[in-house]
Amino acid sequence: MSLAISPEFAEEFAREWVEAWNSGDLERILSHYCDDFEMRSPLIAERGCSSDGCLRGKDAIRPYWAAGLAATPPIQFELIGVHCGIGAIAICYRSIGRGKIVVERIELGPDGKGIRAEALYREDF
Repeated sequence: MSLAISPEFAEEFAREWVEAWNSGDLERILSHYCDDFEMRSPLIAERGCSSDGCLRGKDAIRPYWAAGLAATPPIQFELIGVHCGIGAIAICYRSIGRGKIVVERIELGPDGKGIRAEALYREDF
């Protein structure tokens, strides 16, 4: 994968990523990431999963995301848009029923899988 992410790749990745979350299939979601990827989110700290808001590796992230998928109402994301950069994309989406707009920045490795991700939230007005 080249350093500059193409709009076509970014759109396809974002569409499949949102569909994976909406399917509720944790392994499908995790397939977008390498085994030792790093996830940062204020929700990680709020939910007591890690005081620094960071989890590393699929084994650490799996239970955190599984709990999110089990929540009520079920996770439902609406893709707003995707931005591409050098070795990274930012997916902007609405979390339906949770009142949040989220930007998820995903740094990609040479194989096109996420190596680092960070979720940034704001209230949906």
